[in-house]
Amino acid sequence: MSSFANVSVKPSVHVTYEEFGAKGDGKVDDLPAIYKTHQYANLKNLPVVANDKATYYIGSDNIEVIIKTNTNFGKANFIIDDRELNNPRFYVFKVKSKLKSKEEKGVQSLKRNQKRIKLNLENPSIVHVYNSNHKQYIRKGGNRNKGSAQRDIFLVDRKGTVDTTTPVIWDFDEVTKMTVIPMDANPLIIKGGVFTTWPSQKVSTIYHNRGIRIERSNVIVDQMKHFIKKTGKNGPPYGGFISMTKCANVTVRDTTFTGRVTYHKIGSAGYKVPMGSYAISINSAINIKFKNCSQSNSIHDRKFWGIMGTNFCKNLELDGCEFSRFDAHQGVTNATVMNSEIGYMGILAIGHGNLIVENSKVHSQNFISFRPDYGSTWRGNVSVKNCTFIPRNNRESNLFAGRNTGDHDFGYTCFLPEKVYLENIRIENKGSKENIAIFGEFNPNYGKQDKIQYPIVVSQEVHLKNITSENGKDILLSRNPSMFKKVNFSKKD
Repeated sequence: MSSFANVSVKPSVHVTYEEFGAKGDGKVDDLPAIYKTHQYANLKNLPVVANDKATYYIGSDNIEVIIKTNTNFGKANFIIDDRELNNPRFYVFKVKSKLKSKEEKGVQSLKRNQKRIKLNLENPSIVHVYNSNHKQYIRKGGNRNKGSAQRDIFLVDRKGTVDTTTPVIWDFDEVTKMTVIPMDANPLIIKGGVFTTWPSQKVSTIYHNRGIRIERSNVIVDQMKHFIKKTGKNGPPYGGFISMTKCANVTVRDTTFTGRVTYHKIGSAGYKVPMGSYAISINSAINIKFKNCSQSNSIHDRKFWGIMGTNFCKNLELDGCEFSRFDAHQGVTNATVMNSEIGYMGILAIGHGNLIVENSKVHSQNFISFRPDYGSTWRGNVSVKNCTFIPRNNRESNLFAGRNTGDHDFGYTCFLPEKVYLENIRIENKGSKENIAIFGEFNPNYGKQDKIQYPIVVSQEVHLKNITSENGKDILLSRNPSMFKKVNFSKKD
């Protein structure tokens, strides 16, 4: 598919899918033509423009279209038909850089908060580092596992100076692999497009890709829409219509996603568990922002899984978004939710640095849940200001929930936020007879155990100002007073 001998391309400032044989009738498989168009555009450094009146049918599952130039999908429709899918591992589009990554073998170890790495680079870069001989994020619960290799991702300049906003968060006694990924200086813009997936209905636990994968830094996704139709009673989990990895400085704005139906499987612990299925999936990425984005189905509908899932990221931000949840599975360093509305799954996170929620509404059982399957750990500070918390029902609710009974090694020391700042928070729980607590119980065995094998480090300071609960009951510091008795607690009306 690499020859252009039989293709007649008119001299132009851009190329079109029709010039490479696309029909755009919604029936003929246009993916081979789309592939050739971008291959030619990448070679000639030309943008690609879709036909606003076309409906491009994508039936092939053995081709990944590589995007390296600006692409305007415009008002065109794209049907991604997965009903007879054979190869779920392939993405439809991959956004890639022309710059080449390389492995760096000269660094043997790293220290937490290390300021400089011995590197001499041509471009500011992402550094992705592993220690395959040390496991972290050793998951507990229904989806328990043996953990992931220790890893970190951070930005450096040409001299190897670590960007202060992306600090090294672990001590690496050994570095088994270090990849240096140069960052593009100029933005690549992908705009428009109305994408509709007809999902596979085959019973499977294999995550299906079949979307847009971003593997390049400095990318803007603008005014895109993704819908899902022809959903069956059964089906596999999907890994995200938009997914990102090993990239930095990506903004997705004014884009509509669709939550996916939740299916179930028997988990590693031997009982039935839901399979997370995502519209957004982000792994090992830095400076990722979603601006004015939403989902087409209700953020309160429990038959749809939470819209996003992330791992190993730094500096994630939602601004002006309406999503069913914000989630950081295997850790985020610095996260911000502002001017947003979060639905029934709430804000779930573990990680490091600053967790900031401002000018937002959260409809969930708890305002923030520190994920118990990864130790309910947050090593840093949390600030919540000018927010509304709407508990999902009249049961016990907390501003911060989690669970860590101290009997499991997650591969790291676990922490509760060192300092907590809560200001101007309204709790809409008029029908409830329950007190709201800042911290849930976390460890119900605290004080009853002779020794806690893997203790969690408890918060040092909690500062409250102007917290109101509609049911008029006092705000408790914790449902486990003995665990939090040494916390410096201050409250102002």
